[in-house]
Amino acid sequence: MQIPDVQYARSGDAAIAYQIVGDGPTDIVFARGFAGELLSMWEHPLPRRHVTGLAELGRVLLIDKRGTGLSDRFREVGTLETRMDDLRAVMDAVGSERAVFWAANESARLGILFAATYPERTAGLVMLEPWLRGRRSAEYPWAPDDEEWAERLAGVRDGWGKRDFFVGLLREIGDDAARDPAFVDWFVGHMRRSMSPGAALAFFRTMRDSDVGDVLPAVRVPARILFKPAERGPAEYIAARLPGTDLVELPRLRGTYTWIDDETHVASLAAIGEFVERVGAAPVPDRVLATILFTDLVGSSDHATALGDRAWRELLARHHAAVRLRLAEHGGEELDVAGDGFCAAFDGPGRAIRCACAIRGDLAALGLEVRAGVHTGECERIEHKLAGVAVHVGARVAAEAGAGEVLVSGTVKDLVAGSGIAFESRGERLLKGLPEPWRLYAVAGEGV
Repeated sequence: MQIPDVQYARSGDAAIAYQIVGDGPTDIVFARGFAGELLSMWEHPLPRRHVTGLAELGRVLLIDKRGTGLSDRFREVGTLETRMDDLRAVMDAVGSERAVFWAANESARLGILFAATYPERTAGLVMLEPWLRGRRSAEYPWAPDDEEWAERLAGVRDGWGKRDFFVGLLREIGDDAARDPAFVDWFVGHMRRSMSPGAALAFFRTMRDSDVGDVLPAVRVPARILFKPAERGPAEYIAARLPGTDLVELPRLRGTYTWIDDETHVASLAAIGEFVERVGAAPVPDRVLATILFTDLVGSSDHATALGDRAWRELLARHHAAVRLRLAEHGGEELDVAGDGFCAAFDGPGRAIRCACAIRGDLAALGLEVRAGVHTGECERIEHKLAGVAVHVGARVAAEAGAGEVLVSGTVKDLVAGSGIAFESRGERLLKGLPEPWRLYAVAGEGV
């Protein structure tokens, strides 16, 4: 097969490199693991056969993530939110309305978040040994703990780009190919061209801090998890919390690549092919993941009394105009306005936080203080409104905020890892009408 031409899609201020392989009726977005580079992938027969095998099942979109490979390079690796934007930009560029996502390891978080946020564009998810949470906990014991992360980050900082580091990485993941000198040579070059040392360190830090566990129940599209026997535990954990998921064990899979062992290669493609054929006509779910922003003026009654009715109405009109301008600027959808409070929805938590902070600054210039709350959760769309528990949680988070404070739920904090936004913990609080305590954090101002 001739190597496909590299093309670029514009996503905000970034150019995202992609290739198209095959021309089948179903689009398959290939969201590989944390690193890679489009052209060098074609230089070895094993990864080449994996891609050409996928291309027999549909039209495959290969993408270099923002900050990696042939895409624009940034020292700050993109957040899950910006990487979702990049996927949509590529899909838009090639006219892809809906696709099956093939995601491995860390990229499964991106697939999960994309499927929950844009179910109308996600036909299904195929995930190879997905990584859900960055840090180990009693509930999720398969991730590294803080000490292991410190060791891993030090290793990336000191070793990325060195041959010995990449050889050690191959041995760590247990692939038989680590004993093949030709494969090792290819792998070292592939990794070196995928990310710079600084970008690699930033990416690993984002992997540590990202967590999409709270998002799982909001995914309403079909999903299939491929895994080796040693990874049954985390696969079953995710499947139990992800509606419509089935499991496929690959008995001969040892490392992280399905395309090294011949039998595993055939079995994985068969599992993907059956899934792609089955989900082709899956209906679009009527529920979506959304980020809800509530704002409320502080001391509005005192202002109204001090200014008088006419002056207060004029100031309130300026308040409304300022809020609506910022909503439009950050892609917010106005859901409701009641007196001096707004409720709006966003398709990404970072945009909602930045919008809230911009509103806070604009209103301060008018002599007004605002409190704001941000939460991400599953919502039901009813005509032009959103409803559900997530909306109530957003309102309760806002009610807990102090004057001039932008308060977010723990779910939001976990989803904006790598954004540069700093937070201060406000501890766990019981929110009115909700049975379980919620972790809350105040935006500290960095990165917004």
